Amino acid sequence: MEELIKLLHTGGYSCTIANGGKIRTFTQRGVADLYDLLTQEPEFLKGALIADKVVGKGAAALMILGGIEELYTDIISTKALELFRKSDVKVDFAQEVDFIWNRDRTGGCPVETMCSEVGSAEEVLPLIRDFQDKIRSRK
Repeated sequence: MEELIKLLHTGGYSCTIANGGKIRTFTQRGVADLYDLLTQEPEFLKGALIADKVVGKGAAALMILGGIEELYTDIISTKALELFRKSDVKVDFAQEVDFIWNRDRTGGCPVETMCSEVGSAEEVLPLIRDFQDKIRSRK
């Protein structure tokens, strides 16, 4: 985990993941990388160690559904932490915040806001799927 955290901070990545002796780095914004892994390569998430810069409830749900083993994050939202507490994922973090800001800091992160009242990780997935589909159809 120490190596992942160092790589996260020195490499300018949004997320680093280790599993099965392999370390992979990610740079997409938001939950895109986690969503793609969960839907396209779920075996890489199963039992993985993750170091991430910011984890909101949407990212937490994707990690839980993916079956990760352990997470370190610089910043985690209270709602994400509540979701992790219902799981077996070991979580360590530098700072807990009430919510995750959107990119221009004018309000809450759209994914965090969208799934804030949803109770389980399973209920979050279709919301994120719709959100990702809308974003990708604009490109």
